[in-house]
Amino acid sequence: MLEAVRAELGERGFDALTVESVAARAGVHRATVYRRWRDVGGLLADVFEAAGDDDWRPPDTGSLLGDLAALNRESQDSLTAQPPVVAALFAASFRSEEAAWGVRRLWEDRYARCEAIVGRAVRRGELPPDTDARRLLIAATAPVYHQLVLLRVPPDPDLPERAARTAVLAAGAGAFTSAPSATTRETSG
Repeated sequence: MLEAVRAELGERGFDALTVESVAARAGVHRATVYRRWRDVGGLLADVFEAAGDDDWRPPDTGSLLGDLAALNRESQDSLTAQPPVVAALFAASFRSEEAAWGVRRLWEDRYARCEAIVGRAVRRGELPPDTDARRLLIAATAPVYHQLVLLRVPPDPDLPERAARTAVLAAGAGAFTSAPSATTRETSG
């Protein structure tokens, strides 16, 4: 059933996605789909839920820069794949509360898994121990999503590494560590 949702989204987009079209593609009666999922939003939420049940692991290249660049290349590839299923799923999350909930859960899962990249970098001495993994990961990957999802420009083959390099330089300078509070700075100075 979920493959039918992905196929319909990729071929026809969110606006043409209906319970009837999914049921027809899956070869089941629409009443079966309505009973289990109620509507398109329920189907989309389950597609995102299933994405979190995979065995995907973040890249392990042996360096922070390599890991982040590889992660960005994976993201760029998935966002530009044809048919554009991932892009259609993200677009659907702006029109369906259930899909939006599914996207949030998927991102939470992916960020949690990607914290391993930062943990490895800390153990290798590439990052300070108090580096905030989530902030670093967002800074490293956001440019890819910004270019492809928001600006909808063609993929730049150099962007994944360039964005990763910028984040690594910022992280090395302490941009993602816990900053001391204003009162701590005042009393220590």
